[in-house]
Amino acid sequence: MNIENYQFFQKHGYLSLGKIFNDREVAKFLAYYEYDRAAYPDYWYSFGHHQTINCDALASTPEFDLLIRHPKVMEPLLALMGGPICFSEICLRHMGPYEGDFNQGWHRDRSHWKEHPLRLDYIQLMVYLSQVDETTHCFSISPEGIDEQIVETKEQLDRAGGYDLYGPAGTAILFNVSVLHTATTRVTPLERKTVQVYYGHRSRPFLSNDSVMPPALSVNHEDPEIRSFYGVWNDKTRTYLERMKSAVPTNSNIEPNIEEIGRILKKIDIENGKRR
Repeated sequence: MNIENYQFFQKHGYLSLGKIFNDREVAKFLAYYEYDRAAYPDYWYSFGHHQTINCDALASTPEFDLLIRHPKVMEPLLALMGGPICFSEICLRHMGPYEGDFNQGWHRDRSHWKEHPLRLDYIQLMVYLSQVDETTHCFSISPEGIDEQIVETKEQLDRAGGYDLYGPAGTAILFNVSVLHTATTRVTPLERKTVQVYYGHRSRPFLSNDSVMPPALSVNHEDPEIRSFYGVWNDKTRTYLERMKSAVPTNSNIEPNIEEIGRILKKIDIENGKRR
């Protein structure tokens, strides 16, 4: 990462990496996305205003690991985070055609980590798998510099406003999840398709209980670095592994199918109040 990009993140709390995935990669990831929505509808559920999401995409379509750890993603992530990073969460998100009222739900996902030079505890990668512009739903952020006082929503919007981030399919954006942001829902006949990945520091607590860390990556992978990257377990992962031990006899070679895994994960989500 060059100094200009680092300084932009310092001043604004986000950085658009531009279209970092080529057309072939976009087609591949979009195919995974479309197949996941079509083949595993039980993994998807309603969220927020006019969204459906799958936050266990690594269980239903583990190929998304190729996006999560893509070299063009990892290099700027490491430069910004400044140390060993870990996977925290992945959500495939879909926003369909819409004829309702314009909607924004401005929020901060977590508090700032003031001990970090960028006040950066958790960071999100936003990947557009469809064209995003003024005619579609989009991602919006209220820019915030690291030297600025942290203020409440209205004061922050009065100070810096909201900035809509557009780009072609393959565009990637990194932002501090503690900076004020929102999905912007507007009247459109078009769909918005995104992959949204959260990363954290390996020395810090887990971010959320939304995504499971599959044992194929977090326990059984032959590469210790990959096991460590997926090794900051949340409570959902611990519960899932316990229930899998009960569901599959210790000496059995039978692997539960994706649908059965989905039923276990859905039940955990319901118990945690994540979905109905």
